[in-house]
Amino acid sequence: MALTTSLIRKPDTCADGVERIEGECVGVNGEGYDFGTKEIADVARAIARENERIAKQPHVTVAMMLPLQSDREALRRQMRSDLQGAYLGQRQANEGEGEPPKIRLVLANPGQDYGRQDKVVDQLLRMAASSEDRLRAVTGFNLSLAATEAAVRRLTENKIPVLAARISGDRIANEDRPDGMAKLRFPGLARILPTNYDAAQALANFNGERGRRNLRTVLVYDKRPDGYNESLAKAFSRIEEKGPAGPAAMSFESPSIDEAGSTGNQFTQTANNICDSEADTVYFAGRTLHLRIFALKLAQVGCKDRHYTIVSGSDAASLRQDMTDKDWARLRGADGRPKVTVQYAAPAHPDAWTTELKAWTKRWTAAHHRKPAERDLPQYLTEPKAALDTLRKLIDATTNEGTKLGSVPALDDSRTMLVHDGLLTIGKALHQAQKSDPETVPSREDVGRQWSLLQSRHRVQATSGLICLTTGGNAYDKPAAIVELDPGRQGPGTLKFVGLGWPTGKPQPKNCVIPSTSLP
Repeated sequence: MALTTSLIRKPDTCADGVERIEGECVGVNGEGYDFGTKEIADVARAIARENERIAKQPHVTVAMMLPLQSDREALRRQMRSDLQGAYLGQRQANEGEGEPPKIRLVLANPGQDYGRQDKVVDQLLRMAASSEDRLRAVTGFNLSLAATEAAVRRLTENKIPVLAARISGDRIANEDRPDGMAKLRFPGLARILPTNYDAAQALANFNGERGRRNLRTVLVYDKRPDGYNESLAKAFSRIEEKGPAGPAAMSFESPSIDEAGSTGNQFTQTANNICDSEADTVYFAGRTLHLRIFALKLAQVGCKDRHYTIVSGSDAASLRQDMTDKDWARLRGADGRPKVTVQYAAPAHPDAWTTELKAWTKRWTAAHHRKPAERDLPQYLTEPKAALDTLRKLIDATTNEGTKLGSVPALDDSRTMLVHDGLLTIGKALHQAQKSDPETVPSREDVGRQWSLLQSRHRVQATSGLICLTTGGNAYDKPAAIVELDPGRQGPGTLKFVGLGWPTGKPQPKNCVIPSTSLP
């Protein structure tokens, strides 16, 4: 009788908890591993040191899930900004409340475009069931993709709370209803970023207030299946324009999020068609890589000396990092005047609160003939400003104590602010769910039930604006920072905050008490 032998092949590991699969290091690690991305090495080690500091105190695990490897330098810098926000949020949550449980933060790499999320979710489910790991929430999620949706669905189906810090696509969200109830497609999901629909409404309301409704607009959208592109195109198409009709929508098709493919050739034709129309404003539903190519093509073709404004969504917050000096020069005409500017609804901007408070105070003083007292100032501006001041002090303290994060955290692309706010929100939910016994950590269900209670007096005073969550776990009337990327007349262009846009058309109510009649 022939003997059958089977060889069990051990996985090729990159680090503890991280497997090498076809050149990618996929898995979960909280011990300082940088996944082969040198830009995040310092901040990964800083997270590991904070984990070690709180190891003997009552704590739970929170996973930061997003792709952590890329051939593109700009994307690696974005990863660093995200992880800097995660570290600073972890530090503030662990120190600020002064209550258990503390947060042990681990990094979860699901591979490019979340392509291996199923393997990472398997690990996270085991960590949630482990009495040692006690995984209680997963955050991160920076791309609105089908694979991301699958990961969020499986995590929430297994009662693991998810806090999406940077997802803007409408598909990965629960549905709020006017009666205050919610259709929970993802039970246990919360998100602190406005949906693409809300961001588009904020843009429309902001521009309407500025008297810019007499524009001729055209929609340019990516046909490639992508939750962000699809929901943004849908949101832009719903905006009711009061100006004269522009040309019909124009499409293109990209090969992937981070590949140009033939989009340059497609955009040459699109730009020529726009030039032959009378459109002066372009709603662009596509990713940052393709937005940059489109803006350059629109500036390149001869368009009768017209100036164009391209309006896009939150993904455009990364555009400035991809621009070179040559690119800025191409966006300017021979006379040095800008040919193309880009406007988008950023999730946050560090200049927002100081700028808006100054403008509000000027209006209030003119109306009341005196300067406002502290009690007169609007809460929806003062509390986020205080939160941002606290974050800046923490950054200074981190620098002074010699903690290296790879670079001094830059705030103007909003990434560090948003991810920091996400960890702060998780920290608040954990502290509120904590029972009287500090040694007994809250269950997954206890944490997930807290999302809809984070409103009114339990609102989160965050750097990106007040976070008050609806029954569906959505951020209510979260402001969008309207930002313009202007090439100027010479040198590198500027990223300028121009105002706040509100999805409902007006600021959040006092104490962020959510009125049921104003839900969509």
